[in-house]
Amino acid sequence: MLRVRHFDDLGAADAAILETFVVPRYLALYANLFFEMLLTGDAARVAHLGCRTGYPDLDLFERIPSMSLVGVDNSLPALELARNKAHARGELDIEYLIAEGYPTGLGSAQYSHALSLHPILDEPGRAALLEELGRVLYSGGQALIAMPMRGSFQEITDIFKEYALKQDDADFSKALEAAFRTRPTLETLSEELEAAGFADIDVKLQHKELEFESGRALIEDPAMRLLILPEIRTWVQIENFAPALDYLAQAVDKYWSEDKLSLTLNVGCASARKP
Repeated sequence: MLRVRHFDDLGAADAAILETFVVPRYLALYANLFFEMLLTGDAARVAHLGCRTGYPDLDLFERIPSMSLVGVDNSLPALELARNKAHARGELDIEYLIAEGYPTGLGSAQYSHALSLHPILDEPGRAALLEELGRVLYSGGQALIAMPMRGSFQEITDIFKEYALKQDDADFSKALEAAFRTRPTLETLSEELEAAGFADIDVKLQHKELEFESGRALIEDPAMRLLILPEIRTWVQIENFAPALDYLAQAVDKYWSEDKLSLTLNVGCASARKP
């Protein structure tokens, strides 16, 4: 039985910020690798789980001659933005629906492709997502999931280690160590997909850097607020995270007050087929 994992809330203002600033600068790094691994033919029926504002759905229609797509998310403002973008492109077979988590309510064995781009999930949540991807695909269908892999955001996690050491916070230190162990690698993500019943598994990794003009620019960047920090927060299972975040903001502002900061990204994408 699937364990329900809810998508993060996204209001109207944040949905617009995500689409305008975060998609081209940050999410596109994951979508580019996703498109390298996409298996295309003359037709496709696609399920996009956690579709947010509908990226990169419209790009899919440029790659597959005959296609239909259903996207699900729990944010009505994000879905409305996705619908408006689709409507502006003309007559496309595309639909966006509300879904609170997993299972989504989509029909079983109905789709040739099922995808998820940068889902913000803990390890059990990731297992629920993989199960749902497998449920909605028909035999031979392709699952695609792109996400930050182990070693991403190293500059931020180093500062969290420094915080734990200086504050002598054993609980936070243990939470960090546990978080690092559960972050996916090429090998562990392959194992998770195999455990979920997939075959023909391929996982690719690209090393990228996200540039910021200063430490303060990092803290103020929309990608940091909407995706990167929530991602890290999901890894680190500890009740009181606020003091570590305050320390992070002060530290990066001090260490990179005038210098550029390059944030390490290990961009991963997995492709697998449903037997």
